[in-house]
Amino acid sequence: MQFKLSDEQQQFSDALRKWAERAYPFEHRQQLVRGGQGSRAEDWNALVELGLPALGVPEEQGGLGAGGIDHLVAMQEAGRMLLAEPLFTTLWGSAFLRASGNQAALLERVAAGELRLACAVSEAAGRHDADWVEAQAHRNATGWCLSGHKATVLHGGQADLLIVSARTAGAGAESEGITLFAVDAKAPGLKITDSATFDGLRASSVQLDNVQVLAGAVLGNVGQGWEILDGANDFGAALLCAEALGIMEVMRDDTLEHLRTRRQFGQPIGKFQALQHRMAEVALQLEQARSMAWLAMTQVNTDNAVDRRRCVSAAKAHIGQALRFVGQQCVQLNGGLGVSDEMRLTHFFRRAVAIELSLGDTDHHVARFQAQPNFLTA
Repeated sequence: MQFKLSDEQQQFSDALRKWAERAYPFEHRQQLVRGGQGSRAEDWNALVELGLPALGVPEEQGGLGAGGIDHLVAMQEAGRMLLAEPLFTTLWGSAFLRASGNQAALLERVAAGELRLACAVSEAAGRHDADWVEAQAHRNATGWCLSGHKATVLHGGQADLLIVSARTAGAGAESEGITLFAVDAKAPGLKITDSATFDGLRASSVQLDNVQVLAGAVLGNVGQGWEILDGANDFGAALLCAEALGIMEVMRDDTLEHLRTRRQFGQPIGKFQALQHRMAEVALQLEQARSMAWLAMTQVNTDNAVDRRRCVSAAKAHIGQALRFVGQQCVQLNGGLGVSDEMRLTHFFRRAVAIELSLGDTDHHVARFQAQPNFLTA
């Protein structure tokens, strides 16, 4: 399989990398993380100028109408710079708005960079099962009243708008009766408790206490949000696969540099055949992961939901295993430096671990892949 970008995609990748080298070096990212900010208006505005939030917005709403590989390029470069801005959650949230078919005004604001999004669609009791929704939505005279709790909402404290899943019917893990809402982050009754995650990003606990939203806040149709939720979560998982590529590339490059410069017995340790074999395995894992990430991003928007689920779950499971292997090998080959807080490798490894656990861990996606009908036996 040839992984060749078009001329426009290559120029896009080069522009992102040049911006990161000039304005978003690792030291700058660490200052933001350690200062508890998590993001900075100037950095977000630069991403807006580069067109990143507009990638997933249709051209009719002022966006770029970008395809899967364009998203892969953006997230791969975000992984390489270990971006702390809420780009991933905004692209993920855009998939909800896009699939709803009735939120053109919000999409226009996302494309303009006016709205940063977060997705409050997971609950502690549900683990990785998105259809486990206990939050409730009750109709009233002006619209809907939302109550419940959402756990580990990535960038919830930095978002302007939350995508919230709640039940208008059913219970537990029933897919029927799930409704999705667009909720202003400053809505009365919405309590967002922000905190740092172990990978340096920010996540929130979100409590909804009789939060009032208008009828127009519903994404799609009442009680029929599951297909939107399932598809958008697959899109988010594919974005994480792309981010993982950039992270593994940096871990590989940093380790190769260490092997070239660290000397023992009068020669670079990279000349030792045993270490060369380990780096060859790292290269193999990375290239296999690349093929799976491309597969996920090219199939994530297919109309066939079964094919989409199988491709995304296969990619997320394989890349989860690759992240663990590449990360552990690179840390070990760097010795004690591999777990030193001063080395950027440590922080990339932390983000790699977080990605493996996000939107379904490896075991979850293996089971999900196996649960889908196989065209060979159907």
